[in-house]
Amino acid sequence: MTERLWAPWRLEYVTAGDHGDRCIFCAKADGDDAEELVVHRGERAFVVMNRFPYSNGHLMAAPYRHVARPGDLDADERAELWALLDRALGVLTDVMAPHGFNAGLNLGRVAGAGVEDHLHLHVVPRWNGDTNFMPVLADVKVMPEHLHRTAERVRAAWA
Repeated sequence: MTERLWAPWRLEYVTAGDHGDRCIFCAKADGDDAEELVVHRGERAFVVMNRFPYSNGHLMAAPYRHVARPGDLDADERAELWALLDRALGVLTDVMAPHGFNAGLNLGRVAGAGVEDHLHLHVVPRWNGDTNFMPVLADVKVMPEHLHRTAERVRAAWA
């Protein structure tokens, strides 16, 4: 028998989160912050909540410019993305008090990139005893807080 944990908020993404043929990061960069879950806008890059998070607070930082590889970034974009990583770690520590983080890039489909052609950096808070083993063992993710509430808390802390 298959066990299920219901997450009805995911239906919202499946039905309303479609940006057609447009790159999701380009659409988010041009969209409404609350609707697109953008928590911070910088000069060359922005930070957005992941709609398919590995854990609560899972952020992604992306340049506004549509580039696929780290070597495609100019020096200012690279510096701002690194600064956003540092700031994201501080904001998430203040808001969510995680015990650690995973941060990194998935480059190429075989490396787990769902969006291959717009570079984005993942910042994933982790806690001792968190349930991130569940996607491997049970094809289930447990999210204790709604994405929009987490986005509100992170956006407020960023300001």
